[in-house]
Amino acid sequence: MNITNINKLVNEALAIDNESVLEANAIGFMARMLVQATIPHKKQQENVFVRKNGYFSLAITAHPQVGLPYGVYPRLILAWMVTEAIKTKSPNIVLGKSLNDFMLQLNVMPTGGRWGTITMLKEQLRRLLTSSISCIYHNEKQEAGLNFNVAKEYKLWWDNKNPKQSTLWQSTITLSTDFFNEIVNCPIPIDMRVLKAIKQSSMAIDLYCWLTYRMSYLKTKTTIPWHLLQEQFGSDYAATKQGRYKFKRKLILQLQKITTIYQEVNVLEDSKGLTLLPSKPHVKKSSKIKDKQWQES
Repeated sequence: MNITNINKLVNEALAIDNESVLEANAIGFMARMLVQATIPHKKQQENVFVRKNGYFSLAITAHPQVGLPYGVYPRLILAWMVTEAIKTKSPNIVLGKSLNDFMLQLNVMPTGGRWGTITMLKEQLRRLLTSSISCIYHNEKQEAGLNFNVAKEYKLWWDNKNPKQSTLWQSTITLSTDFFNEIVNCPIPIDMRVLKAIKQSSMAIDLYCWLTYRMSYLKTKTTIPWHLLQEQFGSDYAATKQGRYKFKRKLILQLQKITTIYQEVNVLEDSKGLTLLPSKPHVKKSSKIKDKQWQES
């Protein structure tokens, strides 16, 4: 990180420390299975993407004419959607009066053009809402699975050329029943201000959500080897010596961002991997949140 980015991140960390997540009305949630194993960081050529985390594996299948979601925007959208579903206790989500309104809720500044944020966000939203997900937990003693679509249906009435214009009909998403039940029963609490601070990196978002989740139940010192971390977070890096080196260097860089903001997390890195020591989760988990299944090894 250059000095400008470091100073900006430190200032954002200080602001977060000075006001609790509840005081700032910044509590958010993420889907647990998409914290344990994540969606792609970069565009994929295939229509099926598989990630593994210990005994847990996740496969995302795309509509063949649309493609798989990837990058920062689907992660920001997911966090927002899951948070709205938890707060409203409803699978029916209203996206705002206009495209501009929705994007500002994601802390994304609307810009036009082929490579502008409006075009990119709408494409990723479409990819996400047309995807289906399959989760498997398998070890020597048990096997369990869960299959679902993210959305049952969706209706978007936005005009790219007039993103601030309110529409006659509201844009809505109806989450699938299985996805809604999963996120309501097992949400992972996060601080939405952190996502705003690290939204330039999809790996940083993944690391933050995963670390605060792991620390919510970690009881003993645990070391996770680099090759397993690469299976979970390094989908864009080849399983070669050079690929592992590049992945390790990238993960350590993103980890520095996380520990600047999430200062209570105890993580050590060495040649073997990352060692996690019991720490406070960044956002405390409600005692009402069920979280007995699907914990990764």
